Amino acid sequence: FTAKNADTFLPTGPFLVPAAFVGDPGDLRITLRHNGVVRQDESTKDMIFDIPRLIAYVSTTTTLRPGDLLLTGSPAGNGAHWGVFLKPGDVVESEITGLGHQRNTVRSHA
Repeated sequence: FTAKNADTFLPTGPFLVPAAFVGDPGDLRITLRHNGVVRQDESTKDMIFDIPRLIAYVSTTTTLRPGDLLLTGSPAGNGAHWGVFLKPGDVVESEITGLGHQRNTVRSHA
């Protein structure tokens, strides 16, 4: 919960793409670059649990409503894996097949 919900830690948008325009959510490529270096490059087809199973599980304890986000974690290659952590001035770029590209510059929260 904390890793995804602290202020500034969940850069989504500026738009959300309706499911009808996404394609097969079970076969999307996710790529993340940190200061131009690829740190994560994986396909959703390699997820341990597929989307329907995740929705079914979460629905047993939480009422899901249109527009809710289900955060699934991330592919291998996070900061701990590389021994590299974000600092002010770093640039993080991410893209997912068919959803576009996002670029964020890390800033101090203080």
